[in-house]
Amino acid sequence: MKTGWTLADAPPQTGRVAVVTGANGGIGREAARGLATLGATVVLACRNAETAAAARDDIVAEVPGAEVEILDLDLASLDSVRAAAEEIRRCHPRIDVLVNNAGVMRAQRDLTPDGFEMDFGTNYLGHYALTGLLMDRLLAADAARIVTVGSHAHRAGNIDFSDLPMDRTFTSAGAYSRAKLAQMLFSLELDRRLKAAGATAISLAAHPGGTRTGVMREQNKFLQWAYHAPSLRWLTDRFIMDPPEGALPILRAATDPKVSGGQYYGPTGSFGLAGPPMLVEPSPKAKDRAVAERLWDIGAELTGISIDLG
Repeated sequence: MKTGWTLADAPPQTGRVAVVTGANGGIGREAARGLATLGATVVLACRNAETAAAARDDIVAEVPGAEVEILDLDLASLDSVRAAAEEIRRCHPRIDVLVNNAGVMRAQRDLTPDGFEMDFGTNYLGHYALTGLLMDRLLAADAARIVTVGSHAHRAGNIDFSDLPMDRTFTSAGAYSRAKLAQMLFSLELDRRLKAAGATAISLAAHPGGTRTGVMREQNKFLQWAYHAPSLRWLTDRFIMDPPEGALPILRAATDPKVSGGQYYGPTGSFGLAGPPMLVEPSPKAKDRAVAERLWDIGAELTGISIDLG
């Protein structure tokens, strides 16, 4: 009996080019695997060359004939983002799918090489810059999709424009939820601007619910143990999924012909933490246009990149 959307429901992606950030592990790796299974040429955009190579080899072994490329990308560094975008542009005249998946959740306050608070600088500014630098390639595709990987955490996020470095207000949870809210605001604002420009590309978001990934790697040992311990699976499997299931909302957003720009997909069971991917509602904060427009301008100012929508 059918229980929900699966990869078998997705149309072929043969001839399409997909870029997935943070594709060396967790949700990103499974999203890349799914897109390769559907026939897309997949670019694994990762900061760790060794684990990226392992991911590529794993996908190619499972999907005979898969076309999988590796790209060096550290979203915390604008120099790296620019170099990666240039390499993608050199190799691909168009991009059909961009999955902005990579993310960090620092346990302690840290700064990027460019001086930004690490979660905000990586999760939001890095993806803002990459999307902007690849926009002409996305607009060159017939109907490109920019998929932002969000999180339930965005609902707790707050953006204090007077303290973007979080000099006064840093907490690990606060920094992460702020960064995920920024990503959600950007995703929805980007779609509004694409529509206004008459573009065929769409922007939408998806979240993996509760999924066992590496984003928790810097959190305390007890939290890591509770999330991953085999002895607790009888309990945690009710609201925490493994990466292949956690990637399904992202894959649905990236491939389902029925999706529309500005939508948000995620699991619908167990408090929205597990279950099949369905259309879900973002928080009212994520739909605040005034905050989104201000954040967009800050993205342009801090990265030096203006997104040209043609």
